[in-house]
Amino acid sequence: MKNNHSVAGPGKAGWNIRKKTIAYICLCTMLLSVIFIWGHFLTEEHMPVSFAEKGLKPSADHIFGTDWFGRDMFLRTMKGLSLSILIGVIASVSSGIIAIAIGVAAAVCGKRVDAFIGWLTDVFMGMPHLIFLLLVSFVTGKGARGIMIGIIITHWTYISRVIRAEVLQLRSSQYVKAAKSFGKSNWHIANEHMLPHIFPQFFVGLILMFPHAILHEASLTFLGFGLSPHQPGIGVILSESLNYLSTGQWWIALMPGLSLLLIVRLFDILGESVQALFNPHRAHE
Repeated sequence: MKNNHSVAGPGKAGWNIRKKTIAYICLCTMLLSVIFIWGHFLTEEHMPVSFAEKGLKPSADHIFGTDWFGRDMFLRTMKGLSLSILIGVIASVSSGIIAIAIGVAAAVCGKRVDAFIGWLTDVFMGMPHLIFLLLVSFVTGKGARGIMIGIIITHWTYISRVIRAEVLQLRSSQYVKAAKSFGKSNWHIANEHMLPHIFPQFFVGLILMFPHAILHEASLTFLGFGLSPHQPGIGVILSESLNYLSTGQWWIALMPGLSLLLIVRLFDILGESVQALFNPHRAHE
């Protein structure tokens, strides 16, 4: 008598893993979207100054407590996270576009172009990111624009190398060789035959770039080279909170800091889940 469980087991387990992966993706996407949209619509009117409630510890009324002006720290944190996500997404997508263009060009434009791009990638990867970001932010006048420019011109290196390696592997495939034998140009082959195959690697790398961009934005702002003190960024909140830690107001720094780590972790889980979804063999490990 056949054991039906042994036959159906692996498929059922694989389907459960796939559903769990999709659930992680949906949950992370939903949480990040809620934080971004909610924070985007928060204004100063939602966080009024109230000296009668300044320096309150976390409670049911103010789950993150209040700051030195009596403003609700939870709402300030949501506003700061929304701004960080916006800056991270814009900078990461722009840097990703540069990465895919450079990665494909390195693989299809000949040895000289490949050698130059390889040298350029090594130069950027050899620079300390934070120091280079500080320099770019200072030269471009600080602020959100300076942060985004710095991230855009420094974060493309890893994805470009991954794309270049993938394109070099695709060049030896039979359908690419067949396209060349029919006289198709390199750019036609790259657009029609290579880009669809490298999209999963590009998309995963793009998602995993978001937390790096967000942390760099917060770091630059904390050091005074990023967002203006008048903007409700997480780095601004953490920088200002240092003046009040000695008075015992630990929640002013702890709650925004933990929230920033949560956002970074959500992006990491999202990227890992998308990678597992695109790679069925890894998903069934």
